[in-house]
Amino acid sequence: MKKSLLAILFSSIGLASIAQYKSTLSASEWVDSVFNSLSKDEKIAQLIVIRAHSNLGPDHVEQVTNLITKYNVGALCFFQGGPVRQANLTNQYQAIAKTPLMITIDGEYGLGMRLDSVARFPYQATLGALTDTAIIYQMGRAVGRQMKRIGVHVNYAPTVDVNNNPANPVIGFRSFGEDKNKVARFGVAYMRGMQDEGIMACAKHFPGHGDTEVDSHLDLPVINKSMAQLDSLELYPFKELIKAGVGSVMNAHLFIPAIDKSPNRPTSLSKKSVTDLLRKKLNFTGLSVTDALEMKGVTKFFPAGDAAVQALRAGNDMLCLPDNVEFAMAAIKKAIAKKRLSWKDIDKKVKKVLYAKYNLGLYQKQWIDTTNLVRDVNAEINGIRSLVARNTVTVMRDSQNLLPLTKGRKLAYIGFGLTAPNEFSRRMQQEHNADIYLVSYKEGDDRADYILQQVKEKNYDEIIAGVHNYNLRPANNFGLSASALQLWNNLPQAKTATLLFGNVYAAGNFCQAPTLAAFHQDDSITHEAAADFMSNELSAKGKLPVSVCDLPFGKGLTMINYYPGPTSTAWIKIDSLVSNAILQGAFPGAVVLVAKDGEIKYHKAFGNYEYDVSRSVNLETIFDLASVTKISATTIAVMKLYEQGKLDLKKTIGDYLPWTVGTNKARLHIDDILLHQAGLTPFIPFYRETIDSAGHPLMGSIYSSVPKEGYTIPVAQNLYLRNDWQDTLFKRILASPLSAPNRYVYSDNDFIFLGKIVEAISGVPLDEYVSQNFYQPMGMSSTGFKPLYKFNGNQIIPTEVERNFREQLIHGYVHDEGASLFGGVAGHAGLFSNAYDLLKLCQMLLNGGEFNGTRYLKPETIRMFTSYQSKHSRRGYGFDKPEKDNATRSNPYPSASASPETFGHTGFTGTCVWIDPKYKLVYIFLSNRVYPTRENNKLSKMDVRTNIQEAIYEAIRKEDKQQNIILAQGK
Repeated sequence: MKKSLLAILFSSIGLASIAQYKSTLSASEWVDSVFNSLSKDEKIAQLIVIRAHSNLGPDHVEQVTNLITKYNVGALCFFQGGPVRQANLTNQYQAIAKTPLMITIDGEYGLGMRLDSVARFPYQATLGALTDTAIIYQMGRAVGRQMKRIGVHVNYAPTVDVNNNPANPVIGFRSFGEDKNKVARFGVAYMRGMQDEGIMACAKHFPGHGDTEVDSHLDLPVINKSMAQLDSLELYPFKELIKAGVGSVMNAHLFIPAIDKSPNRPTSLSKKSVTDLLRKKLNFTGLSVTDALEMKGVTKFFPAGDAAVQALRAGNDMLCLPDNVEFAMAAIKKAIAKKRLSWKDIDKKVKKVLYAKYNLGLYQKQWIDTTNLVRDVNAEINGIRSLVARNTVTVMRDSQNLLPLTKGRKLAYIGFGLTAPNEFSRRMQQEHNADIYLVSYKEGDDRADYILQQVKEKNYDEIIAGVHNYNLRPANNFGLSASALQLWNNLPQAKTATLLFGNVYAAGNFCQAPTLAAFHQDDSITHEAAADFMSNELSAKGKLPVSVCDLPFGKGLTMINYYPGPTSTAWIKIDSLVSNAILQGAFPGAVVLVAKDGEIKYHKAFGNYEYDVSRSVNLETIFDLASVTKISATTIAVMKLYEQGKLDLKKTIGDYLPWTVGTNKARLHIDDILLHQAGLTPFIPFYRETIDSAGHPLMGSIYSSVPKEGYTIPVAQNLYLRNDWQDTLFKRILASPLSAPNRYVYSDNDFIFLGKIVEAISGVPLDEYVSQNFYQPMGMSSTGFKPLYKFNGNQIIPTEVERNFREQLIHGYVHDEGASLFGGVAGHAGLFSNAYDLLKLCQMLLNGGEFNGTRYLKPETIRMFTSYQSKHSRRGYGFDKPEKDNATRSNPYPSASASPETFGHTGFTGTCVWIDPKYKLVYIFLSNRVYPTRENNKLSKMDVRTNIQEAIYEAIRKEDKQQNIILAQGK
């Protein structure tokens, strides 16, 4: 049915346009063929984006159809409607278009911003409370997949306006916040996520719409700032997104005299803004798009046709929503005739738009299948919403120590703005026996007086004031009623915890609250996260995206509420062991995490990033895991493929990697590779061939200081390897000698092969495979390869000051030289993570392959891989294990008390992970012991990791003994 329908669609367009859908044409061939088929009017129309709805009925559809067939407009921007209706109209409009239409949408928080039947992703202001850039990237990819599913090519997002004006009537919750660095960092992550899914992102609203009190939909805002002020603040995020490769920029309707003093000239129509500033000074080469030209910020001073001409003269490539297409076309042609515009300039813009269409896949006819469309576009939203909600709990103040709730207290919950119980109030009632009082903003003083009287009479130990259902925008004080605010002011504040569910700017009404927390959105998923936090089941690590009351942006108390904390003085021994190791110079900083029975018992950060600086390690610090990569990426990938029947451990390397056939490596068995007993050379110093006798990188022949054609593999900062050099790496491995088989020889080359086998079987790079199958669905947002792609360097701890080869402080790039030559992704090294996210993977393995209700691996697979599998060593398949004779050894490994069931791994940078199923125990130690030099071996000499592990078992035994005494006394 679909095939015949596509045939009808192809037959409905002219023969000249059939060539436009031949996928065999190169970009230049396709662009030239389409360009040469266009009339002069059609060329102009390719630069026009028109409005499209799927909820306005047949008259609107006819109007859009006429504009497509009459003018051959270049793009549609969809607004309100429904997903299936929009998809059907997209198919219909694409079928009648002579030149494929670029489909765009204004969807900062996804399709739900415009369409019914689709939930919304979190607002950007909510995202601004995150500390983890990887979550933003993850959402960007999810939004990208959603857009692609419905046939959208360009999403006019993200907003990278720095919202430094609380009275801003139009940006507010659409901005990541007030911190230009966070706005830039999060904007880049969101953009990269979408563009990695093939959706063009758009940085808006250039040059910055944050510091205004006028809505440009209604009038022309004025920003009176100097050029220096603009450059240091408003322009900063745009500069960062441009450097990161954003596909398009939307120009705002703002009057900024520092840029252009011409009276009432919006920046969108200003050559000084679009060409001189955006193009020339900031070096932007992508598509330049106007904000909607139908907005009053333009039409108040420029008639429809004149606005279109001025926008093109300013340097824009595409005209978004001109007030009247016919007038715009006529005015543009008239301007060309009068030489105010030139055909040369028009042609250049048209070809630029066509190249963009080619890169968006429009050289092929696109058809949207509406089967399960509503389900598909909603598929990832709730997962992202939950992830964001659980990572944005922001405790602004807690001077009375009311957060989280203490069990057994007499509790009242007052739901401001509610007319019926919501999920949060229900859980407060069910789990904490709270009395529930609801007061809407429409009710008057009578209801407020009644609630206040009840509060006084019942003398509650604690009151939770939940502020719900207020407006996102600041107009009319967010819709909060005077009566409700008066009730709140009369509450006994010393025992009242005020919780905001929505725009955090509304906190300005509650500045005197001694206990104040923000949850940023008001939906059932956020209510669940808030209830978990109040019930001591979730940490608070959100930070204010904006300044409010006397609290600056970035403020937020970190509360680790997902574990009760050490109950025995035995845990103090870990503190002293780590502190002493830092004092002795074993490492600058570390994080230790211990979980037992699924509960975190100990989680602490120690020291600094470097010895002589004050940046402290925190619980979110990301470490280079070194060889822990082997079990946390490569081995779990092998386990997944094994249990799917795609990988046979008894087969050979040659069965999966044809390029090894003919060498002595092809006959090596996979199980021997996993056990490090295949005889492979332990280590090959690949990098030595890429440096000169003085240890300097061979620039020009092997390396480039900038990424360019043929040199795109990032090895370190300002160091890019020649792309074809990776062939040399494998030649060296294939030519390396083999030792006798059936002898334990620990080798990185074993896992380099295994990583390539995972890629060969799965068809995707190793980093993508483990991210898609494990890290993303498990919410391991900090875990992954190439961390600088997703995180600011401040979140990543540095490793070695490398004196030769890379000749720099290795920071955010993999420490292992071999892995660096593979671009930071290899089977033996390259993974980064914080301790908490790594715990999730460990807990999944300890749980027999299940985590948070989802199964990732089978219990029998885990048992097989983590059991002793060799007569020649202590190894399991991929996993390290205790020595088999640990009980009689003078130096037991990894510690004397570790049971024979224990499995895990250590890493060269000063890391280890050990999982002991007998005690249901996870122990994670992360440090950067190789700073400033790998020659520092104090970590091993002092047995720091072993001593900590033994202290953990000692603490557990003491706690168990104390518990038994308590139970005996109870009897």
